[in-house]
This record gives sequence, C-alpha cells and structure tokens, in this order.
Amino acid sequence: MKNSILAIVALSVVGCSAKYNVNNIEEKTELLMKDTPVSISVPANGMYGNQTYTGSGKATAMAIREAFSHYTDNVNIFYDCGDLSCLNANHKIDHGYYVVPQILHWEDRATEWSGLPDRITIKIVIYSAESNRRVAATMISGKSKWATFGGDHPQDLLAEPVNSYVAGLY
Repeated sequence: MKNSILAIVALSVVGCSAKYNVNNIEEKTELLMKDTPVSISVPANGMYGNQTYTGSGKATAMAIREAFSHYTDNVNIFYDCGDLSCLNANHKIDHGYYVVPQILHWEDRATEWSGLPDRITIKIVIYSAESNRRVAATMISGKSKWATFGGDHPQDLLAEPVNSYVAGLY
C-alpha cells in the first residue's frame, strides 16, 4: 500500500511539469543593453503534418515581446514582416535589436485523453540594428506535461523558456 502511494505521488510529480530544452546555436557575443529598442518580426504559423495552427506566429511574437518588455519599454511587433530583410527595409531602427523568431515545430495534441504531449520548437535569432550582425541565436523546444486535465496548448509552453532565455541576454 505504501509503495502504491509513493508510485502515484512520483508519477504525478513527473507527469505534471512541462519539459524545456534551450540549445544555443550561437552564444551571445555581448550583453544586450537595457532600454534600447527591440523590433520583432512575426514568424509564419506553425504546422504539424497538414495542420496549420492559425495564430501561432502571433502568439510566439507576443511571448517574445513580453519577455523583452522586462528590459525595455520600446518593444514593437511588426506583423507585416517575417525576416530581417523586411525589418531593415520597412522598420529600420538606428540602434537596438531585431528579433527574428521562426516556428520549426508546433504540435497541439489532446493530451488529456491521448497521453500525447503538445510540442513546440522555435528558433530565435537576435541581430544588432547598427551592424545587422547576429548577437545571439537559440533553439527552444518544449513538451507539455502528461497530466494536463484539458486546456493546455503549445503557446502555453512559450513563456517560461523564452523569459529565461531573454533574461540571460541582459
């Protein structure tokens, strides 16, 4: 009986937390400066198989904006841009940073009944506005907890690892 209770408690602890992995593609070359402008492009919506997840690009950009908002009041999302060349051509800034996210994987599952977790993988590249050179790049992947009890979605996996990553840049 005692072993059964311990097993249930252990399973609930393991199954109730999301898992994240942050893999820096390019280590930051400098600490970012606080209170400088940040311009964020909106990535194309994520896909899994033939399913396109409408609004996932916007949700990703908004999570990134929230993370940068802790360090500057001048954070803008540009919905008409998906890459650095568009930001440079249409929303040029003299100093600060361009942030270009890309959704590589977006999988929304009915975890509560299927046992299959939601999954995301996003790439974030940060460029210096003055030089257009990369100052940092990372891949963030996440997998939802096993016991969701409904209501969890891939965008719920963004805030924690994105906030942590951005905090490490300053």
